[in-house]
Amino acid sequence: MGGMIVGVGEKVISTIFLTISLVFIGFIAAVYASLMGAVKFYTPFVIIVTVAVIIFSIMRIFKLGYPRILRISVISFTSLCIIAVATYEINQAYHNSFETLNDAEVNLREYAPFSEDSKLVSLPETATLKMEGQLPVLDGATALYPVYGAFVEATYPEKNYDFYRSEVMCSKTDQAYEKLINGDADIIFAAGPSKRQIDLAKKRGVELKLTPIGREAFVFFVNSRNSVEGLTIEQIQGIYSGEVTNWSEVGGNSASIRAFQRPDDSGSQTALQNLMEGKTLMTPLKEDVVAGMGGIIEQTAQYRNYNNALGYSFRYFSTDMIENDEIRHLKINGVPPSVETIRTGEYPLAAEFYAITAGSDNPNIDAFIEWILSPQGQYIIEETGYVPLNLN
Repeated sequence: MGGMIVGVGEKVISTIFLTISLVFIGFIAAVYASLMGAVKFYTPFVIIVTVAVIIFSIMRIFKLGYPRILRISVISFTSLCIIAVATYEINQAYHNSFETLNDAEVNLREYAPFSEDSKLVSLPETATLKMEGQLPVLDGATALYPVYGAFVEATYPEKNYDFYRSEVMCSKTDQAYEKLINGDADIIFAAGPSKRQIDLAKKRGVELKLTPIGREAFVFFVNSRNSVEGLTIEQIQGIYSGEVTNWSEVGGNSASIRAFQRPDDSGSQTALQNLMEGKTLMTPLKEDVVAGMGGIIEQTAQYRNYNNALGYSFRYFSTDMIENDEIRHLKINGVPPSVETIRTGEYPLAAEFYAITAGSDNPNIDAFIEWILSPQGQYIIEETGYVPLNLN
């Protein structure tokens, strides 16, 4: 009798240690899964597997049930786990196989003037203007930094220009307007001012002068295999308000429309909101991403080039995928976003971008803007990927 008690006691102790060990291993596995961004699948999967292994171990230690049934149960459960993991990973690989387009930011370091391996456009000949003396302080939109960075490399003295504290800065549109209005910048390169920026300039007694230097287009695109050639603005409003949900409703094959959006603070999302003309946008598609310390946050899903996908951006950011024949720009109201239709304004979603001044007394401003409008300045704009005002 005493031996039986000792035997049971040993089994209980073994079970306790085994359970603690398995729970610890399961916890480590769950943390690792969260760090890898697969928390929605692997965290509950790890919990289920840990609980199942503990149950099977207890049954084995205490010899509960028939050994053959236990063995079949373990094999069946293991097989189901393998199938579940394989299905999940294959599904993830399928989704990740589609090209993405992200127009969030330009990597400033790749376009720093006079830096080694810079991606800036270079003139085929020496610039007709060389800036000396008091250099105009420049700032602007991130997306236009490759343009005015190339202006600088062509005309400014060679040196290191810090992105945030130099004659050539990049503070993004909103901050650039504030610096211009406050007198901390002489010229900024951006789209036209918002009502808030206009009101701020009036409040400070500053008059903004906008000189058009190029044009850009807000474009919509689909997978190159999609049969739809174009949309009207009314159809776009219908899709992004959730009223139109199938490609067959706009002249395509019968397939649901996977309409992607952009984050709220992006320029392209602002452009879509303006295009909606007061109509309520539907809730955007979401995806989970890994945040700091292994946390998971839900954010607006970036465009993936599914066969039924619809996306939008500014033309500059979509150029690479167009050249690789992965996506196709849609005609809007029957007009394609070509260089010519954007330049003439025939494409309905085209707009100018500007060199904007606010009354600075810097003596070199006029000559610099005049050079930007010259064939050399317009060449840089076109070769960077934007549409020049004057085709050379």
